[in-house]
Amino acid sequence: MCGIVGIIGQDAVAPAILDALKRLEYRGYDSAGISTLEGGRLDRRRSEGKLRNLENRLAEEPLSGNIGIGHTRWATHGAPTENNAHPHMTDKVSVVHNGIIENFQELRDSLIGRGVRFTTDTDTEVIAHLISAEIKAGLDPQKAVHKCLEQLRGAFALAIIFDGEDDLMIAARQGSPLAIGYGDGEMYLGSDAIALAPFTDSITYLDDGDLAVLTRRGVTVFNREGSNVTRPVLKSVGTTFLVDKGNHRHFMSKEIHEQPEVVSHTLAHYLNIAEGRVELPDIGIDLKSLKRVSISACGTAYYAGLVAKYWLERWASLPVEIDIASEFRYRNVPLEPGGLALFVSQSGETADTLATLRYCREKEQNVVSIVNVQGSSIARESDAILPTLGGPEIGVASTKAFTCQMTVLACLTIAIGRARGHIDEALERELVDALMEVPRHISTILRNESVYVNLAQSLSRAKDVLYLGRGINYPIALEGALKLKEISYIHAEGYAAGELKHGPIALIDETMPVIVVAPVDELYEKTISNMQEVAARGGQIILLTDSESAAKDCKTMATIQIPKAHSFTNPLIYAVPVQLLAYHVAVFMGTDVDQPRNLAKSVTVE
Repeated sequence: MCGIVGIIGQDAVAPAILDALKRLEYRGYDSAGISTLEGGRLDRRRSEGKLRNLENRLAEEPLSGNIGIGHTRWATHGAPTENNAHPHMTDKVSVVHNGIIENFQELRDSLIGRGVRFTTDTDTEVIAHLISAEIKAGLDPQKAVHKCLEQLRGAFALAIIFDGEDDLMIAARQGSPLAIGYGDGEMYLGSDAIALAPFTDSITYLDDGDLAVLTRRGVTVFNREGSNVTRPVLKSVGTTFLVDKGNHRHFMSKEIHEQPEVVSHTLAHYLNIAEGRVELPDIGIDLKSLKRVSISACGTAYYAGLVAKYWLERWASLPVEIDIASEFRYRNVPLEPGGLALFVSQSGETADTLATLRYCREKEQNVVSIVNVQGSSIARESDAILPTLGGPEIGVASTKAFTCQMTVLACLTIAIGRARGHIDEALERELVDALMEVPRHISTILRNESVYVNLAQSLSRAKDVLYLGRGINYPIALEGALKLKEISYIHAEGYAAGELKHGPIALIDETMPVIVVAPVDELYEKTISNMQEVAARGGQIILLTDSESAAKDCKTMATIQIPKAHSFTNPLIYAVPVQLLAYHVAVFMGTDVDQPRNLAKSVTVE
């Protein structure tokens, strides 16, 4: 969730870029910088810390160029120092970047082998050197950027300016959002419309895979295949994030599509990517001595906690009890002093969760909360917080908050597993590498959104829907059912697949859709056996799987192919398809997707 701003203007652009970056401060950052062309040559000013430090630096050493890019950085690769701050430069290009380049080490090693000298610890510097190498080999800037993008793996947003090119800026998007603004003889680029609101209300949002070439005359956009495409120009209010959906019909859609970026941002806060390690902030707890964890939450946050129960017991061999907060607070749970009480809440104001937290404090527990709002009541009353860094979530049905909560819980699991001696260095790197791939896998799912649109009409005719999952996929079945009934008002229930024969199978007939969450793991064959039982009774199966032989495994109404990933990260990835299914059914049915009846975003009463 770093911030990007770019301007091709008529006058000095650095002051305007600085002001625009201030509008993105809500995203969080730890360093900042601006680069412009000064007399046709690239130059930059950077500083660690807050934007006022950069502002002071610019007052002492002004930049006068009329084309430039700026960035607020949240450290991923490398410490939050001035040297690691963006923009990153060579003698040919200056680059700012949001996201994570998963294969940066491989690319870096290759470039070092070709004699390139690196001066920072960041993944972004790889991009600058790749583009420079192609320009030196004779390619024009656009072709050089395109060739560079072909080598990158991950989720990213890029803004690039070039030495000697005072009327050219190139932008590219894969997973992290970018908006283009139109002016009179000027063009603008930003992470979202908020940054561009002072300059323009005419906005184009880039799609995944787009490459945009900006000049003062306008913008030309090319899609992933290199074809010239037209993206709509929208009128944006842009004065506050609360009223800007971008080019999405609903906030829920926007927030589903923000997940590659916000998961990347959350990972960046908890991972030392270069070393393949989890680095939690100091929460004042000896993780090695933990004997048990108590997790409490409500709604979707409860299902994030349920995923964590599977993770912690499997990977850290740590007993976990999890409760719905409204039940926990009334059943007088015996708690041994010094235990870890973990609370999960998007708003940090959920009344039942807050009451349970206070109960645990009375029982002398170490209180740690995973929240999206760091100044919330739950955050203030906790001993330590692990922020999700998902940014504002407006849609009542939680989407990006859920995946960010699971992201934090996954990192916490690795840290506890390592402390307890159940995760060694090699396994930690394996799991961290798997987490780094999640934003890319989510982006792949989002590119295939039409599959879910096509299923929406069929699902909208159902009166009841079952969701099935086994093991760690069971909470995703529960979450899928919750999402569908929240926003489409269709009755849906999630079950552990093995429970099918203990009652729910009585409901199966040819009118019953059954959505099965079944990645290929140690329980896949058992899940397929349960599917066969559904198929034998005429149930309409929609299978979510990464199996390449799914068509042979069972007859289905539809099979949705999900990217193959590590079993550890499957809950993060399979959360997105069940969100998309619910969203498109609700849209087809014409319900109020962002504000479904009888529901509130933050439940602050019992």
